[in-house]
Amino acid sequence: MNYELLLAFYVAWNLGANDVANAMGTSVGSKAVTLTQAIIIAGGLEFAGAVLFGQEVTETLGTKIANPDLFVTTPQTLVIGMVTVLISTGIWLQIATSRGLPVSSSHAVVGAIAGFTWVALGINAIDWSSIGLITIGWILTPIISGAIAAAFYSLIQRWILQQPDPLSQLQEWIPWLSTILLTVFGVIVLPTLTQPLTKFLIDQVGLNIPSHDIPIMTGAAAAIGLTLYSWKKLTITHDPSPIETIFAKYQLLSACFVAFAHGSNDVGNAIAPLAVISYINRTGHIPNHSLIIPLWILILGGVGIVGGLAVWGKKVIATIGENIISLQPSSGFCAELATATTILLASRLGLPVSTSHALVGSVVGIGMIQNIKSLQLQTLQGIAAAWVITVPISTVLSAFIFSIIRIF
Repeated sequence: MNYELLLAFYVAWNLGANDVANAMGTSVGSKAVTLTQAIIIAGGLEFAGAVLFGQEVTETLGTKIANPDLFVTTPQTLVIGMVTVLISTGIWLQIATSRGLPVSSSHAVVGAIAGFTWVALGINAIDWSSIGLITIGWILTPIISGAIAAAFYSLIQRWILQQPDPLSQLQEWIPWLSTILLTVFGVIVLPTLTQPLTKFLIDQVGLNIPSHDIPIMTGAAAAIGLTLYSWKKLTITHDPSPIETIFAKYQLLSACFVAFAHGSNDVGNAIAPLAVISYINRTGHIPNHSLIIPLWILILGGVGIVGGLAVWGKKVIATIGENIISLQPSSGFCAELATATTILLASRLGLPVSTSHALVGSVVGIGMIQNIKSLQLQTLQGIAAAWVITVPISTVLSAFIFSIIRIF
């Protein structure tokens, strides 16, 4: 299975160069972090998100696009199909990245799975209800993310940036900003991450505590710590733009959440085919609507994502961070918070939505609040065109490659 490992790593590498790069683009574009810092931050948190929170989306892609029951008598056909998915997805992501286009790896994988399934078993083998649900997610993602970003940025403009004394106003708002930021992470992520600790305290220690208490306490402690830290920094700053200096610290934290959210959702695009191949080779059977992802596969995906970002991610970072609209830390913070909220909610539901859709939607939403004329429509047209053609290209490419492999 060595070539399958290499192919999965190749897809994860290209996914890191494309999707992870656009996830960190707003932070680099607003100058909140340098490119090197973005790579380091994204590297650690993408890996953590992939390993700790990547199970559900990977299972959705591995078992709910092609109807696995139809491959019961021919499991090796499914193996060949998943190899095809890895090849076609990796090729398309590499082409898009070389042109600086932030395409959706979710589009590519779902299209590739549908393409080989159609050739192998016919149109009825595709689970159209799952594809329909995922497609709705693709459409709603930029709308929801853009609306959240626009609403949040409007509040910051109204109550902080446009006030007579914005620095003093920001000081009053720091506890609320801290609470909002940590709540997004705490409510969506911490219940899953702290579940083993909660179970241990209840079963082994005998503490009778509600399952949500530990996440709430953790989030509250983090919010208090962040508030105290921010107050301290507020009193010693001498920057000509102290407002944006403080927002840069918040954007750094929101960038961490985006990286974690992206790792949790999009790692499935790289490793779901490998997980299916591994399961079939290990058991001789197809996975029936449930798929436990081995830890080593999650780690492989995380390592590939980090490597691709570090080596090839610069072009897509420039597209998102600089070529749609000029960003400052305050607006970049709003964009990343909206993106993280949208993606983490999708991860909790097991929906493989597009990080690039969410982030571009957030940036456009903020641009509409700032000055709609400042949006670079040519860049947006190129991005939209790449989004539209990703599914048909990956479908046709996968069908063609599968046909060739099956012949030989």
